[in-house]
Amino acid sequence: MNTLTNHVNTLAERVLEQDSPRFLVGIAGAPASGKSTLASELARRLNAQGRKSVVVPMDGFHLDNKILDARGLRPRKGAPETFDAPGFLRMVTALKTGDEVFAPEFDRPRDLSIAGAVAVPSSAKVVIVEGNYLMFDEDPWRKLAPLWDLSVRVDVPLPELRARLIQRWLSLNYSSAVATRRAEGNDIPNAQRVMEQALTCDVTLNGQPAPRS
Repeated sequence: MNTLTNHVNTLAERVLEQDSPRFLVGIAGAPASGKSTLASELARRLNAQGRKSVVVPMDGFHLDNKILDARGLRPRKGAPETFDAPGFLRMVTALKTGDEVFAPEFDRPRDLSIAGAVAVPSSAKVVIVEGNYLMFDEDPWRKLAPLWDLSVRVDVPLPELRARLIQRWLSLNYSSAVATRRAEGNDIPNAQRVMEQALTCDVTLNGQPAPRS
């Protein structure tokens, strides 16, 4: 049984023990740790077992490039200060109500967020939110911690993260030199920041769940 399957089994078991009207799972971790893959596979498993589940990515709350340019933050895109943290907090709070909620989604190839691209119907019993800063010890992000019914951290060693982050840029047709420079200049410092300022989660999954291509 591979690592990803083990992780999904562990989390599905925890979620299926609960019978609340709306159960929020927060999956945190450094960029390229495999959060999206884990969230997607967990939702697939829960839906197959009759527990309607939806994935909401934090990346939809990236500030637009024109705002980042105006604030001189474009080179730091992906750092905590380059997201609409208050807006994200309001969205997670709304999810707790059990009402229908619409969330944005980030289009990586186009490098922009699309408003209202993710629908969370009131029938969704489980909402799986994934993102770098869901359990991050810095304001206002730390206000998220009590909102999760189950908080999860995916812990992947930094050397493996570095390789994945470079590959992420290569997959967007950047040269090896540019991909390495982008990863080492911004992505890896962001990953280190996530790891150094992590709040304790209910579950920490060690290993290397394969990320999406």
